[in-house]
Amino acid sequence: MQISLNWLREHVSLHLDPGEVADLLTMAGSEVEAVTLAGSGLEGVVVGHILSVSPHPNADKLSLCEVDTGSGTCSIVCGAQNIKPGDKAPLALTGTTLPGGITIKKAKIRGELSEGMLCSESELALGDNGSGIMILPPHLPVGQPVTESLGLKDVILSISLTPNRPDCQSIIGIARELAALTHQRAHLPSPALAERGIATAELTSVTIEDPDLCPRYCARIISRITTGPSPLWMRRRLESCGMRSINSAVDVTNYVLLETGQPLHAFDLSLLDQQRIVVKRAAPGESFTTLDGTTRTLPEDALMICDGSKPVALAGIMGGLNSEVSTGTTAILLESAYFSPSGILRTAKKMGLRTESSQRFERGVDPQGVTRALDRAAQLIAELAGGEINPGFIDCRPRPLAAPPAIALSTKRTNTLLGTNLTTSTITTILEDLSFTVSAADEDTLTVVPPSFRADIKEGIDAVEEVARLVGYDKIPATLPRACSSPPLHNTAQCLEKKIVETLLRHGYHEVITYSFISPADPERLNLHPGDPRMHKLTLRNPLSDDQSAMRTSLIPGLLTTMRKNIYQNNLNLKLFEAGPVFLVQDKARLPREVKMAAALVSGLYQEESWHSEKREVDFYDSKGCLESILHALPIAHFSFSPARDCPYLRSGTALDLVVNGEKAGSVGELDPRVAENFRLSQKAFLFEISLSCLGAHFSERKPFRSLPRYPAVCRDIALIVDATVTAQAVCDVLNRCKNKYIEEITLFDYYTGASIAAGKKSLAYRFKYQSYDHTLTDGEVNALHEDLIGILRRELGARLRE
Repeated sequence: MQISLNWLREHVSLHLDPGEVADLLTMAGSEVEAVTLAGSGLEGVVVGHILSVSPHPNADKLSLCEVDTGSGTCSIVCGAQNIKPGDKAPLALTGTTLPGGITIKKAKIRGELSEGMLCSESELALGDNGSGIMILPPHLPVGQPVTESLGLKDVILSISLTPNRPDCQSIIGIARELAALTHQRAHLPSPALAERGIATAELTSVTIEDPDLCPRYCARIISRITTGPSPLWMRRRLESCGMRSINSAVDVTNYVLLETGQPLHAFDLSLLDQQRIVVKRAAPGESFTTLDGTTRTLPEDALMICDGSKPVALAGIMGGLNSEVSTGTTAILLESAYFSPSGILRTAKKMGLRTESSQRFERGVDPQGVTRALDRAAQLIAELAGGEINPGFIDCRPRPLAAPPAIALSTKRTNTLLGTNLTTSTITTILEDLSFTVSAADEDTLTVVPPSFRADIKEGIDAVEEVARLVGYDKIPATLPRACSSPPLHNTAQCLEKKIVETLLRHGYHEVITYSFISPADPERLNLHPGDPRMHKLTLRNPLSDDQSAMRTSLIPGLLTTMRKNIYQNNLNLKLFEAGPVFLVQDKARLPREVKMAAALVSGLYQEESWHSEKREVDFYDSKGCLESILHALPIAHFSFSPARDCPYLRSGTALDLVVNGEKAGSVGELDPRVAENFRLSQKAFLFEISLSCLGAHFSERKPFRSLPRYPAVCRDIALIVDATVTAQAVCDVLNRCKNKYIEEITLFDYYTGASIAAGKKSLAYRFKYQSYDHTLTDGEVNALHEDLIGILRRELGARLRE
């Protein structure tokens, strides 16, 4: 935002140079990015007094002028027809270089000497009018530099504001800041209105149909205006702040916007059907032509300003071409309103239309400043466009506006947070300088009410920040924070994730962190079925890119993409894992379900090649063994594996589901070659994915403790022949069901098919570890237990002992 220092000085007394003003604002949180000198380039242009004008003897369209320069007279040859004796005009003396790059020299024009140049507005870069000489006010001193006489010398401050300070998006807002920083009060304009004619309420009406988006709408009528160019001082001020001049009525609305921060809009009253205003939402599919001549399709929730039959403005953003104020306008309806910040932000973003007006409404204008700005604009229009202000104004408020909150502020807490030693009296003075209302609740506590233009002050900590700003961040002493000697506490979910990560790191895996955003095509690349919940993606409205426009439903695509990038860099032996959330879409009425998952991938050689080690590629059992290590480390007591269901990204026959207490908690297997091709992977990969949300229900931070056994264990082996269709897990399930207190451990240590085994059969060998904690087991006890187990396996699985 650009601020004119000359304009600023009208509202606050500043005895500081521009650099000091910039430093003061920057240290208070409003960063001044640049300080620019305006009005340079016109040093040789003075106020000239035209003494005489006579025809050029050798040219019909030229005149000879005798001009008083203040230090003598000079002759000027001029082609303009709008000058006469007695006029005062800008005179560029010999040697002056004008903004357009022309250097003025003595020259003979058609035989007559010309010792300077009388200038137009465009030649001085003070406006677009180049049709004639710029006529100056008659009271200006002859010979005085034009930059001084017209007040063109100025300093422009370029200020970068944070989004929480909408009150500073105006001259008065910055003046308030400087006044508080220099312990004074800002001078605010006090409009004096001379009203006459028919009352505004008899000429128009305002109806608000959507008070949620428009809590307040005020309107005045100004009649008998004559629109034309604005005076130079107003045009210069608008240009210094980055706005162009349009006409006197419209320029006033922009001038008051810059001065007060309150956007206004002027409608041609004769173009309003029924001469009334209706504030309501746009109809579905409705289109509207804005002042820039563009026809736009309106969002359904866009707030519109309408007359008796049609929209005439896009509320808070831009007016309509069908109610534009022009040179033929004789009466205007002047709007000053308070619109909901969220509504204006939503509409401006959807339409891709940001204006000076919308930027202020988006951040929140002062709801109590609506009428002050309306009166200020009415006064200026009456002065500059010769209008009559109709008596009264319409102030439509369907419901009361919320009052600023009363905040309790503790002196002790303020000093603790800032590391200062401020008194209650000092804090009171600081806040009162900022226009806060302050009263003492008790010896330590103040009741603070922020002004209506400070919508960003909602809590005590906001008031503490204001105290810090006014004290000066550079003046707050440096203090060390208190150190916390106790370690942070972790909840169960954090402990579970920590345990899993530690186990994977011990197995040589490397953690990766990928984006939670994925390509919408990634679930399809996993060959998931259309009805799979992971196929229903939450898409982003404003994605970083097309390849990151959906929230991930699985960690697998991120690992496979990371694997591809590593392979491209010739890093072929990989152990990667990631822990993080996935997002599963539910019905439209609810937010997506966020599930914490962990996934790991292994590919390439088991270990780097060496002369003393065997070259072996990783396989399914490396991945499954790592998963089992995690389950034992948690520890999860009752888990099993079964043939995988709903895992089309894993190769058939080498894919298992992890089942914990009857609930699927993950899957493990070899990546399907078709999926590898979809992700452009040139080598095998084995991976698993587990649900931390599911495992958390069976995880306990405390490990069960058992004392070491005092008595020896007894181990017995058994080799069974079963049908080839009987899985090892089925045998374990039978053994676990009949497991008694003496069976400590059951381990499958051999699997065999071959010549000595009949077709359709296989051999599974198990080792049983028997352990008693209260006595030494005898052979008789162990033999009886062993025979019972063999009998159960024969009955339930048709197993027999291998001879």
